[in-house]
Amino acid sequence: MSSDDSRYAPDSSYAWLRLAVSLLVGTAACVGTWSVVVVLPSVQAEFGTLRAGAALPYTCVMLGFGFGNIAMGRIADRYGIIVPIVGGALLLGSGYILAGMAQSLWQFALVHLFLIGVGGGAGFSPLIADLSHWFRKHRGLAVVFGASGSYLAGVIWPQVITWGVANHGWRATHIGIGLAVMAIMLPFSPFFRRRPSAASIAAQEAASTSARGDLGLSASQLQWLLAIAGFSCCVAMAMPQVHIVAYCSDLGYGVARGAEMLSLMLALGIISRIGSGFVADRIGGTATLAIGSLMQGLALFLYLWFDGLTSLFIVTGIFGLFQGGIVPMYAVIIREYLPAREAGVRIGLVMSSTILGMAFGGYVSGAIFDAFASYRAAFLNGLAWNLVNLAVVCWLMMRARRRPIGPESAAAV
Repeated sequence: MSSDDSRYAPDSSYAWLRLAVSLLVGTAACVGTWSVVVVLPSVQAEFGTLRAGAALPYTCVMLGFGFGNIAMGRIADRYGIIVPIVGGALLLGSGYILAGMAQSLWQFALVHLFLIGVGGGAGFSPLIADLSHWFRKHRGLAVVFGASGSYLAGVIWPQVITWGVANHGWRATHIGIGLAVMAIMLPFSPFFRRRPSAASIAAQEAASTSARGDLGLSASQLQWLLAIAGFSCCVAMAMPQVHIVAYCSDLGYGVARGAEMLSLMLALGIISRIGSGFVADRIGGTATLAIGSLMQGLALFLYLWFDGLTSLFIVTGIFGLFQGGIVPMYAVIIREYLPAREAGVRIGLVMSSTILGMAFGGYVSGAIFDAFASYRAAFLNGLAWNLVNLAVVCWLMMRARRRPIGPESAAAV
């Protein structure tokens, strides 16, 4: 192996540096899924609409984000990750500037759909797929770090945007976000010019083909099974994530306590996400996903029986401690079993199914509450969807022949 090959080999110091830069770019690119929530009251007041109308841009940005994950992933597979990063930066930058100049709610919503949402897709699935090519022994850990940009965006951007709206108004804040995102993403884009070697990709292709043969499924069949599992998992996940604040309010504990539980859930979710990467590198993505899904189901079950303030904090902690690492495991499984050359679009498809699951789950949980005036039926609905996900994952585990998926086998990839 030449010195250049060694320098850019999987799990090299360059790979870890690429991971760090990817985390920064992902944090910048995922601003759209959080900014629209923070400015919702300001937009509602500006355009004189009802709360449902003011929430339209959120629906639009999530739809655009889902499509962007697929489209940007396909572009990354064909031309390399640098193209989605540059394209995403330009879409986000122009989108936020135009959003700051919007004269109607529909203009604001359409900009979020076609520019901010699609552009933000460059900072999630394509980055995850790209990082998965640069790691073998620590691929699980790399994938979860790549997926953590969206979580970090949720920690950083709302604070920045709240300050901006309070001091400069929502319009100037949006223009500032557009300039800031381009200032972060564009200068770092040349760093991503290097692509994995053809030999490395070929070796990964051979390993995934062999592993898929153990399952006895075609790539398309496994793709759809993972999409169904991801959708089902996130329908279940949405119940506590979307409604925990309202649930606490209905129980008489107040919105503030609910917000504290949500913060606890997300904080432990970050720990869960990182921890699941370590576990996946040792026992494989499928087994790690099964453990996380089982514990998510347990937490949903406990919500049915414990509604005291202290017990709710404990159950929410259990939920957060395991749900954070679930979604990235679908990407790990894709890289274990599906073609490496198609990683971007295939990860994008499954990640989009999880986004749709969250959107549907949040809505249907609210509809169930409206119908029964109680969240108990909504928790039962979440349990049922979680069982669908768990059934698919366990079925895949039973089909696979016994084979090491940890570091030893990864070294052969």
